[in-house]
Amino acid sequence: MAIRVYLDEVLKQRGMTSKELCALIGITEANLSILRSGKAKGVRFSTINKICYYLDCDVGDLLKFDGNLEGTEDV
Repeated sequence: MAIRVYLDEVLKQRGMTSKELCALIGITEANLSILRSGKAKGVRFSTINKICYYLDCDVGDLLKFDGNLEGTEDV
């Protein structure tokens, strides 16, 4: 995946559990788990907005581009 998700690291830095974050932003633990694992195919801007607000971080703290075009890692 060309976009890496660093939500676990930010949660740990802030001393917050994923369960606490779910309660704050109003999504299920299953959906947050999909995002945390990097397997999400998309995420709503409103969800990213809430995550950034409650974790007091920037989008760039959560998501990073690895420099590859998705689907070309093996080329």
